[in-house]
Amino acid sequence: MGTARQARPGRACARRGGGPAVSSFRIGVDVGGTFTDVVCVAADGTTTLAKSSSTPADQSEGVVNGLGVLAERLGLTLPDLLARTERIVHGTTVATNALLERKGARVAMLTTEGHRDVIEMREGLKPERYDLRLPAAPALVPRRLRLPVRERIRPDGRVEVALDRTSLDAAIATLKAEQVEAVAICFLHSWRDDAHERAAAEAVRAALPGVFVTTSAEVLPQIKEFERFSTACVNAYVGPVVSRYLARLRGRLADAGFGGPVFVILSHGGVAPVEEAARLAAGTALSGPAGGVAAGVALAQRGLGDDLITFDVGGTSTDIALVQGGEAALGRGRTVAGERIALESLDIVTLGAGGGSIGHVGAGGTLQVGPRSAGAVPGPVAYGQGGTEPAVTDANLVLGYLDPDNFLGGARKLDRDGARAAFERLGASLGLDALAAAEGVHRLANVRMADGIRVATVRRGVDPRDFTLLSFGGAAGLHASAVARELGMRRVAVPVFAAGLSAWGMLHTDLRYEMARSELGTGGVPDDATLRGIWAGLEQEGRARVATWFGGEVETKRAADMRYGEQVFEIAVPLEEVDWQASGLARRVTEAFHGRHESLFTYALRGEEVVLVNARLAVIGRLPPMPARDAASGGAAAGPFAHRRARLAGAEAELPVYDFAALAPGQQVAGPAIIESDTTTVLLLPGDVARMDGRGWLVVVLPEET
Repeated sequence: MGTARQARPGRACARRGGGPAVSSFRIGVDVGGTFTDVVCVAADGTTTLAKSSSTPADQSEGVVNGLGVLAERLGLTLPDLLARTERIVHGTTVATNALLERKGARVAMLTTEGHRDVIEMREGLKPERYDLRLPAAPALVPRRLRLPVRERIRPDGRVEVALDRTSLDAAIATLKAEQVEAVAICFLHSWRDDAHERAAAEAVRAALPGVFVTTSAEVLPQIKEFERFSTACVNAYVGPVVSRYLARLRGRLADAGFGGPVFVILSHGGVAPVEEAARLAAGTALSGPAGGVAAGVALAQRGLGDDLITFDVGGTSTDIALVQGGEAALGRGRTVAGERIALESLDIVTLGAGGGSIGHVGAGGTLQVGPRSAGAVPGPVAYGQGGTEPAVTDANLVLGYLDPDNFLGGARKLDRDGARAAFERLGASLGLDALAAAEGVHRLANVRMADGIRVATVRRGVDPRDFTLLSFGGAAGLHASAVARELGMRRVAVPVFAAGLSAWGMLHTDLRYEMARSELGTGGVPDDATLRGIWAGLEQEGRARVATWFGGEVETKRAADMRYGEQVFEIAVPLEEVDWQASGLARRVTEAFHGRHESLFTYALRGEEVVLVNARLAVIGRLPPMPARDAASGGAAAGPFAHRRARLAGAEAELPVYDFAALAPGQQVAGPAIIESDTTTVLLLPGDVARMDGRGWLVVVLPEET
């Protein structure tokens, strides 16, 4: 497929809003499976994006490389850039990769005698309950390293069996002999009284200096032993890996000249200092995707619309989440790589379908896409790094959607002939030519992505047709229109910095410290004074913790986990609308539960007993707001700078190619067409009409009948 090409208009590479300010910068870093995105926002709102290849062996190397590319694009040296940088916010996949690849620490578990199998029995449920042949998932900690300790505390806090030092010493001797790297201490009912866990942790740290030690009460001080034990074991498993990585990152940044604060975005969408991220490493399991959701919230606040579906397509996966009413949904009990992590986290659906997802022939002789990915190394065939199996990116190149000479602004040339040869091999096994095989991979990827959005919406009672599809990540623009059509959606938005939007979003969130305490007593909701005392204690502790991080403005948000007396599972109830100082507080909290239950399940049982299970508090440290700078108004509409032969719906056509950065505010582009920048490409299908918004995003309206 040839490309009729003319000279592209001069443009600031991946930069919007003019030249950089000379005063200060804030930098967001998102490490993906294929690329590391670095976004810099200057004091005047100027935003600059840089990309570098991820370095899976040591992600910190790719981070510093990306900062070097950013400095070059700003016309600065790396030390000069870092000297002017106020803060760096980082999203990492270290914990996620350790779980997925089972490359965490050699971890052991100390637990109450007779309860070593809690994490293996889980909750008696299987992921696929009707698959009778499904093998049991192996526990994160092997049974021989789940060591019993004689002790027992009752649910009311009474000590039934004192901590037996003889059995504890015997367990510690085994830990030494096994040369473990991390220990999770998980005793029964430590949510009520963690004295035994604290004593055991002190003994282990004294006997095994340098070993990562975590207690279940530190990680998740609430009822439900499996959730607490599992989360603590995950924290111990990934803790050493995350700690070592963050230490290397801080060292590399210091060597490069940065002495400011480094924050890590956690799974709940807030940020925390690196020390907190290392302590609560399990809370970084959704660190990278959380930045994209934070970006969705920020764009909703800037006028894109209150109801968005975030659609983040990177090199290895697609991450999907809902923003409703300008707010992102939080949840608990997430499972990552088969392991339960019961910490507060954004409600994100992840599927193995990205630019690096490999097309192959499945066991039934049919075409499949993913979940295997080419990743950063070797990457798709077109990267020329040794890949041999065609990926989604290869399909987009062969179909003519990507320019082989302008990938990453020309920094990397793509091997179209190699990609086509790979599809010839794949097509031969299916009786198809190379173009038909490539189109099949592209269409199948679209279907898989649409199915992921259905999981996040339709299965939860949400109609996706009422939402705008917020398309970002380097690969999303090539699939967004087709995916929206699959779902009956009519509006797609693609930000100018789509390829680095997750990193940009990290700069638009605040410090956040989540707290939870189980308050399950004899039943019912406590009286007004008790309720105020519970949350006052949480607030005092939380504010003290956040005060060690920074000295700015602090806010709190109250919530509770509640249920009807005969129910097994509780629901999360926001309490922000409850007047905490007015009389009748217990009645108001109870009514908030009834209202929440009714909104979720369409009914409320106001005559039934209501039980408070967990009190929750989010302590939020408000960081200085990010400056915003809209594009200049007016300007002449830019015509296409080239035409490219591409394949759409089985037929080939010459499509006009527009420069994303050159589109004037208000300019419209009708499909079929291609709009490309250095870091992302948007494919408009026939009937699509795209309009450039002056606030920094492209809005694509799909035809009524799709």
